[in-house]
Amino acid sequence: MKIGFLSLGCPKNLVDGEVMLGMARDAGHQLTNDAASADVLVVNTCAFIDKAKQESIDAILEMAQLKKHGNCSRLVVTGCLAERYRDELRKEIPEIDAVLGTGEVDHILTALGGQTGVRPGSDRGQTPSRAIPLTFHRSAAAVAEPIAPSSSADLPTYLYDADTPRLLTTPKHFAYVKVAEGCDYTCAFCIIPTLRGKFRSREAHSIVTEARSLAERGVKELLLISQDTTFYGIDRGERGALARLLRELNAIDGLEWIRLLYLYPTTITDDVLSAMAECEKVCRYIDLPLQHASAGVLKRMRRPGDRRTYDKLLDRIRRQVPDVTLRTTFIVGFPGETDEEFGELERFISDVEFDHVGVFTYSHEEGTRAFSAVDDVPAAIKRKRRNAIMARQKKIVARAQKQKIGNVVQVLIDGASPEHELVLQGRLRGQAPEIDPLVILTDCDPEQHTIGDLIDARIVGARGYDVIASPI
Repeated sequence: MKIGFLSLGCPKNLVDGEVMLGMARDAGHQLTNDAASADVLVVNTCAFIDKAKQESIDAILEMAQLKKHGNCSRLVVTGCLAERYRDELRKEIPEIDAVLGTGEVDHILTALGGQTGVRPGSDRGQTPSRAIPLTFHRSAAAVAEPIAPSSSADLPTYLYDADTPRLLTTPKHFAYVKVAEGCDYTCAFCIIPTLRGKFRSREAHSIVTEARSLAERGVKELLLISQDTTFYGIDRGERGALARLLRELNAIDGLEWIRLLYLYPTTITDDVLSAMAECEKVCRYIDLPLQHASAGVLKRMRRPGDRRTYDKLLDRIRRQVPDVTLRTTFIVGFPGETDEEFGELERFISDVEFDHVGVFTYSHEEGTRAFSAVDDVPAAIKRKRRNAIMARQKKIVARAQKQKIGNVVQVLIDGASPEHELVLQGRLRGQAPEIDPLVILTDCDPEQHTIGDLIDARIVGARGYDVIASPI
C-alpha cells in the first residue's frame, strides 16, 4: 500500500515515527509525501500541552477529510494523544480506523493492514466530528467539558533497539538517538510519565551499534535524547553509564558532534561533565530545563532545588566545562505564581546570562498533579511575563553576540537559506537543530559547500538571535 505519514511533537516522538516508517518500508509498503494519493494515512500525535493537542486534532481532522474525498481508505492515529485519549478519539472521530498508543509502536503493521485490534464500521461519507477540538478550548467561554484521559492498567513498555528498522526523516547529516524511554519523576505540570511509562534505559551496546550504523550512513551529528538523559543507566543499577557511553561514542569514526539533550539538574554528575570536557566530539552544550528559580514555585511544581542550589550547579558546570553553552526552559504563570516569585525568575536570568532560553506559558492539563490547583494566573499576565523574559533575554544575547564578532568558528552546514541563493545556514557546536538560533553564511558559493560539511568561518555580525558569518 501507499502510506502517508505525518509526525508531530518532540524529537522523541519523531524517533517513534521513524521506527514506524522503517517497519512499513521493510514490509514492502510504499511511502509518499502526497497525502492525497495515500492509501493509508498515519498521524503521529503529541499531547503535552493544549496547543500541541489542538494541533494534533486539527491534523487528524484534515486527514479525515482526505479519507472522505481522496484515495485514502484507512486512517491510523498514533503517539501521545492516542495513548491519552484512545477511546474518546475513536468515539468522536469515526473516520479513525486504528489507534496505537506510545507502547504499541511495533504494532504499526497490524494497524496499517486492518488486522486485529481495528475498530470496523467507520463511514467514509460521514463528516468528521468537531466535538473534540471544542473540548480542548479551556477558556471561560468554552461550554464543552474536557475529555478525561483514557485509563490504562498497563503503562507503555516498548523500546526500540539497534536491530529495529528505522527510516530517518531528519536531514542526512544529523539524527536523534533515543537512549531511554519514560520518566520516573512526578513534576506537577507534566503528563509524560502517564503517557510514556517508567524510565527504562537501552543497553549501551545497542546504542553504540546504532550510532556506528548511522555514522556509516553519513550522519555527522548525533543527538542523544530521553526524558532525562543524565538518568541513563541508573534504572539498571549502572552508575556512570552515561559518561562511559559518551566515551564509546566519541571513538566512532565518522561522527563529528555528539550532543546531549534534556538533562535534569539533580542527575548531572562530575563524570559526565568530565567526559564532555575531555571528549573532542562531545559538544560542550548543556540543555537543562530548570522551569523556574523561585523556591516556592519549584516546590509547587514538585521540582528539586532553588536559586542557591541552581547557582552552585551552574558554577560547577562552568568550572568543569569551559566555554560551555547553557540552554534552559522556564514556565511562567504556574498556579499561585506571584509578582515577587516572577521577579525572582527575572533576576536569576539576568544574573546567569544563559546562551539560549525558551519560555512556556503554563498550560493547565487534566491528568497532572497541578490540575487540582486553581489556574489563577490570567492568560494575559502569563503572556506579559513570557514577553518580559524574552525581551530581557534578547538584550543578553545581543551583548554576547557583539563579543563574538571577529571570532573564527566551526560551522555545520544545514543547507540553503530561504532568503537568497547565495546564502547558506548552519549551526555552531552551541546550537541544536530546530530549537536554537542559526548561523547565516554569506559571501559563499553554495556549489562549494554541501549539507553536512564542517567549515571554518569568521563571525562578522548578528541579526536578532542569529549570527552572521563568512566562510574562510
